[in-house]
Amino acid sequence: MIELDKVGYSYGGGELLSDVSVLLAPGSFHFLTGPSGAGKTTLLKLCYGALLPTAGRVLAFEQDMRTLDRDQTALMRRRIGVVHQDCRFLDHLPVSENVALPLMVSGRDPKGEAENLGELMSWVGLGARADALPPELSGGERQRAALARAVIMSPDVVLADEPTGNVDWEMSQRLLQLLVELNRMGKTVLIATHDLSLIRAAKAQVQARVLRISERRLQLAGADL
Repeated sequence: MIELDKVGYSYGGGELLSDVSVLLAPGSFHFLTGPSGAGKTTLLKLCYGALLPTAGRVLAFEQDMRTLDRDQTALMRRRIGVVHQDCRFLDHLPVSENVALPLMVSGRDPKGEAENLGELMSWVGLGARADALPPELSGGERQRAALARAVIMSPDVVLADEPTGNVDWEMSQRLLQLLVELNRMGKTVLIATHDLSLIRAAKAQVQARVLRISERRLQLAGADL
């Protein structure tokens, strides 16, 4: 699916990541942890091509991201759903239309996908909030809408950057359950989080590998988590 091969990334003259190698195999579930500023978001961006490595290579679906042209990159990104940390929306559009935006960008008619969209909104628990505007949503509702938008194109891989960072524990568990369900559907999942309690809770539900960024390198975390 996605492979980082001896990847390094330098920013502003300083090295943020060094000699990072990891394979996100089909159907796998990974957590990525580490202190703030360690490079978790940067690593996720490398995984979906928002950044290119300054050393090594990133392969997505057996293609080197450096060799992809603009159209090939766009097609590749349709296979990767991303839940961003800040989950921005167009405030003048109802949440259902925000969720459907990737369909319009890809040239598909959302009207033809209305049934699937309705099922997806219900799956994330927002069926009754489909017509609400983003400013009317709670933090947990925004995160669930962001997840729905990330998977509307039925991607093979789901990358989530601190998806539970701004919600309470109960909502964190609900979001985690949705991500576990996606994994059981065969999706590859990578969650960047600093919340070790969330990781511990997940281990009872899914077989997950825990990766930790420490001193610019990626390590497999031990059982102390």
